[in-house]
Amino acid sequence: MNAIKRTTDKIIANLINNVVQITIPDVEDGLGTTPELQKLARELGGEGCVLLKNDGVLPLSPSQSIAVFGRVQYNYFYVGYGSGGEVKAPYRVSLIEGLENADLTIDEEVKSQYKEWTEKNVPNDGYWAHWPTNYEEMPLSDKFVTDAASRSDTAIVVIGRSAGEERENKLAKGSWYLTNKERDMLSKVSKAFQKVCVILNTGTIIDMHWVKEFSIDAVLYAWQGGQESGNAVTDVLTGKVNPSGKLTDTIAFYEDYPSSKDFGAKDYNNYTEDIYVGYRYFETFARDKVTYPFGFGLSYTEFDVKTETLEILEETGQIKVAVTVANAGNYAGKEVVQLYYSAPQGLLGKPVRELAAYKKTRLLQPGESDFLELIFDIDDMASYDDSGKTGYKDAFVLEAGIYEFFLGTDVRTADSIGTYGLKALKMVSQLSEACPVVNPFKRIINSGGLYYETTPEATRNLKERILSNLPESIPQTGDQGYKLQDVKSANATDHAISIQDFVAQLSDEELEVLTRGSNDAMFSPQGAPGNTGVFAGSEASLKDKGVPVVCTNDGPSGIRLQAHTTLLPNGIAFASSFNEDLIARTMFHIGKEMKDRGTQVLLAPGMNIHRNPLCGRNFEYFSEDPVVTGNIASAYVKGVQQNEGISAVPKHFACNNQETKRLVHDSRVSPRALREIYLKGFEICVKKSAPDFFMTSYNKLNGVWNYYNYDLVTQILRKEWGFKGIVMTDWWIIEDTSPEFPDVSLQAYRVRSGIDLFMPGSAKSGKYKGKTDGSLVKSLHAEEGITLGEVQQTAIRVLEYCMRGYYE
Repeated sequence: MNAIKRTTDKIIANLINNVVQITIPDVEDGLGTTPELQKLARELGGEGCVLLKNDGVLPLSPSQSIAVFGRVQYNYFYVGYGSGGEVKAPYRVSLIEGLENADLTIDEEVKSQYKEWTEKNVPNDGYWAHWPTNYEEMPLSDKFVTDAASRSDTAIVVIGRSAGEERENKLAKGSWYLTNKERDMLSKVSKAFQKVCVILNTGTIIDMHWVKEFSIDAVLYAWQGGQESGNAVTDVLTGKVNPSGKLTDTIAFYEDYPSSKDFGAKDYNNYTEDIYVGYRYFETFARDKVTYPFGFGLSYTEFDVKTETLEILEETGQIKVAVTVANAGNYAGKEVVQLYYSAPQGLLGKPVRELAAYKKTRLLQPGESDFLELIFDIDDMASYDDSGKTGYKDAFVLEAGIYEFFLGTDVRTADSIGTYGLKALKMVSQLSEACPVVNPFKRIINSGGLYYETTPEATRNLKERILSNLPESIPQTGDQGYKLQDVKSANATDHAISIQDFVAQLSDEELEVLTRGSNDAMFSPQGAPGNTGVFAGSEASLKDKGVPVVCTNDGPSGIRLQAHTTLLPNGIAFASSFNEDLIARTMFHIGKEMKDRGTQVLLAPGMNIHRNPLCGRNFEYFSEDPVVTGNIASAYVKGVQQNEGISAVPKHFACNNQETKRLVHDSRVSPRALREIYLKGFEICVKKSAPDFFMTSYNKLNGVWNYYNYDLVTQILRKEWGFKGIVMTDWWIIEDTSPEFPDVSLQAYRVRSGIDLFMPGSAKSGKYKGKTDGSLVKSLHAEEGITLGEVQQTAIRVLEYCMRGYYE
């Protein structure tokens, strides 16, 4: 046993060494941001800002004299650390620069003191997975602050938090909580100044209970706004842009989050809260524990939201709510209208509020109104029965009873606007048991209160499922001289060469190359400098057959290459805007930038659920809610893929909800929570935007690494949702053997599970540096190994993607 553990530890250590990213060198390439992208990045940064409090301090007037406190006015956090943040931006506008650009009257003594101090105390950004959570603040004396207050009537205090991959936020001062110096700064400033505005330059939410401790007049979440951060925040502070962002997470005491006791464990976490994530938990069981509710965000103006009609569209099976939103205030602005439903508790138990739909108005001048229609499928209110309580195990069902609808501008204040009655239970879709719990645990249920029940156990036979769905093999013919460009599209006739004909001529070795990235691994010389890897025609024999090389690059806050590219706001800022049109337009221009830089596949968006506020990668992800997550991701993907030959890669599929021990950690989730919460956003994305790719996550899901997870990828993603694209791994995987098939290991195990590409293709070091590990071809020739048809099926998916260049 000890020998096995030592071997496993060595494998994991080698993988960790591989995963650590090499910093891409900065170069002077003369490349910048297009005027359109510059404008969109600034606009998106402004629309993502969320105003939590405003007692008349904002917007700032040009005549106001302001003193700015907090070192991140200079040392701003523009984006999180890690693969998703290391974009080589052509410029970055700090908060102080943004304020200066707006010609505001800024206290020069305070500004110069901070400038001098930050230049002498340059922050240490650490190294991979060991980045700081914050930068130490400049000490303040009482006299320094009171003197500033004698010169200026308004103080802006900016507090910064970093975010990063492969490490969590911490339940400690300087991360979730304020540091002693930050508290001292707030205390002194709030006592000395009559007007105090706090700006939160953070990757995600932090503890907010200090707002009541100090005399603070305004609080604004600015998130991490990318290269236009300073300008975007200043637009909001000055009223050039009216804040219209909304919280995509519930803010509460950390210990009141239902996942707080089941997060961060090294081996596994039981998702005991089940479907009661975020507001679904708080609105159902703990309304009094909420500091700021989901969907909340203030404006400088007032809006009147009036429900005009609520219609049951029997022919289409939809609910349609017509709404008029009028600007009843004095500032132009936008509002986000949110529609929630409450399903009958029935046998399964439900949250008391769930988001059904939302829409953002256009910019409304004072006195103007906008007419909106919010439409969603009645079947979208169905619950997943993973235990058979309703008589339909492994099915989505609508239980009989009254479904009530609520309309408003956040989950808490939404008002009842009508109901829909269902006389009898309706089975919406009969599915199959997939990704079942292997180690049962207690989960929360709503049964007239908070109770617990044991998750159902696995009953399906995975081996039989796989064997009954193996594809047929295509007889190999040897090289026929066919070129990929000679293969006709699927609807062509006249003795066309088919994709099957082309694949039949490929050798085992050529097929194997098509199932992985190149031997170059990351930063391949075959792709744009700074790429994360290439695939498809990476070997000479495939190039000779006309197979092109396809280049990938990291995202999601822009294009991570050696070249300079646009640095966008982080994921939570995207989602907080609730502006799908703006996101799609922005990402369309990012797709154009990709074309210009010579890369084809953007490894983004990241769309895991904010299960716990301490997850280190929440800054890349969107929300605690799957509807918001799915719709924002869909807009992102649509925008990118409007560019011919450019693709997006939703990730990390699935349940990558913590960074601690992410390579080996097991997320233990009931099938109901999986279907209703953690997979729903991905499903929405597939059905609304048809992404060309998907990326699996590092973690295990109910005992199975997701890059070996047949149920997740083949049964759910492909068969149930109809995904037609390519599934790739995240960068590198851990060796394992299929429990059902002893001759199917590592790459063969991956391909059998439906994962087409092992990326980046080879290890950076060790025995298999610069070459294949040989496991796929070895299994192909084993008596009970992987079949030729399975490998050919994967090759066809990759080649069909490559062929699009010949027909689009």
